[in-house]
Amino acid sequence: MNMSSLLVLLAHLFIFFHPISALPVTYNVVSFGAKPDGRTESTKSFLSAWTSACGSARPAIIYVPPGRYLLGKAKFGGRCKNSAITIRIDGTLVAPSDYNVIGNAGNWLLFDGVHGVSIFGGTLDGQGSGLWTCKDSGKRCPRGATRINLAKQPNVSHRDPWLPRREATRSEGFGLRQEPEHGCIGSLGKDLCEPGVQNVTVKTVTFTGAQNGMRIKTWGRPSNGFVRGVLFQHIDMVNVKNPILIDQNYCPNNKGCPRQASGVKISDVTYQDIHGTSATKVAVKFECSQAHPCSGIRLEDVKLTYKNEPAHASCANADGTASGFVEPTSCL
Repeated sequence: MNMSSLLVLLAHLFIFFHPISALPVTYNVVSFGAKPDGRTESTKSFLSAWTSACGSARPAIIYVPPGRYLLGKAKFGGRCKNSAITIRIDGTLVAPSDYNVIGNAGNWLLFDGVHGVSIFGGTLDGQGSGLWTCKDSGKRCPRGATRINLAKQPNVSHRDPWLPRREATRSEGFGLRQEPEHGCIGSLGKDLCEPGVQNVTVKTVTFTGAQNGMRIKTWGRPSNGFVRGVLFQHIDMVNVKNPILIDQNYCPNNKGCPRQASGVKISDVTYQDIHGTSATKVAVKFECSQAHPCSGIRLEDVKLTYKNEPAHASCANADGTASGFVEPTSCL
């Protein structure tokens, strides 16, 4: 067989095993009526694009072009035909400037009942400064909404056949600016029987002026929950108060949980290629549960400074390893 015949055969084989129907289809939110002016309500347009992607038998891409898109509370869910939906954001998603609109909504952007969702790029502007000004004044204010929540409907875990779980896929390329950012994975373990969280990737994110960066937060009370299989990778910190934080002693107003140990089991958490500046001396803090210490914590190529000097690290009930250049010096 000569080279030309071989190439023709390979081409036919490629088409046979990779049919055109397997190629992704793209849904541009502007085509569904979204306006990139930052003023026109575009929630319905985004939900319409989601409905089309969710109903597609082919892998789907939801594309958000450059610009600012005003979104109210939005729930992206349903029993999708495919488990390969990519949301690629080249613009900015903007919450309503009036914090009362979504202040008690619980979540701003919720992905529920789906799996295989990947989110790349863009900026999420929660416009939360007004709400925090209200809270700082001591007035009666809305509780606030989680900026983005990727969750999975309860199903059955093979390891824990009686315990439902939530499984997020990945988020990549956000710029999260200002506002007292409360962290990435949080407020777990409030109830005794609660889904766990596993297989989460947060990649290529910049935190600027935030209160918390890569924070995992659990209530200090009994729980059957867990957090495992988490990767924080290629993260930039710019003047962040708590760049790396595991806090398992969350007990707001010291009600319902004083002096109790968190039952949430945290394991297999990796911090890889983390750089930038801390707004406090302690840039790495692992305050884990006394009853269920953190295990499998990995620090790989971390450099965090405070006022141009090496920052500090603090550990309690945490076990793990450090490799490559790690600053502050690991306390694991």
